[in-house]
Amino acid sequence: MMDVLLLADLHGQFGKIDSFLDLGAEAVFIAGDLTNMGPADSVEPLLSRIDVPCFAVPGNCDPKEILDVLEHSDCVSLHASQINLGRIAIAGIGGSNPTPFSCPFEMTDKQIDDILNDLLPKMEKTVHNVLLTHAPPYETLDKVNGQHVGSQSIRRHMKTFDLVCCAHVHEERGIMDIEGVRIVNPGQASLGSCAMIRFGNEAKDIKIELLNV
Repeated sequence: MMDVLLLADLHGQFGKIDSFLDLGAEAVFIAGDLTNMGPADSVEPLLSRIDVPCFAVPGNCDPKEILDVLEHSDCVSLHASQINLGRIAIAGIGGSNPTPFSCPFEMTDKQIDDILNDLLPKMEKTVHNVLLTHAPPYETLDKVNGQHVGSQSIRRHMKTFDLVCCAHVHEERGIMDIEGVRIVNPGQASLGSCAMIRFGNEAKDIKIELLNV
């Protein structure tokens, strides 16, 4: 068993981090938008306060320089990378498909597809296989003003995983089950929202609780 705290969309508001850490998780996943358009080094005080294994991808509102900050911190940068944490295999992709706002970390769906096509064959699958992404899969917790804004590429690759941890669309906090895959958006950590994920010992034994601190 392992309890993992999922955070996303902090947007530079780190005042609730101690309350999050008081939940007693054994590891932390961060699904992007640590900053609100930067600066990249503003996340250093946040990362230094996390005293359990931490894994993060940037969001579309994070400058690309945040990859260097993550690499030189105790947090593991999972953008275009993968790692195994005991019985959990985690692959990551940060940024998002294009938005109307020309944010600093956006990619075309073709670029996202190229990264995932390169990354997924390297993934060492285990009991639980997780994608940590900022952008949601298309038609999955991705509606803005009635329109689906998620990534088509992430949707195509979604069935590779048991769990997709995403963010990006603040209004779509929630949990979905689609085609045998669980998808969770923990909500805005800047407002005290998070999710606790309990990974059991058996495949598909994943319990998710949406929390507020």
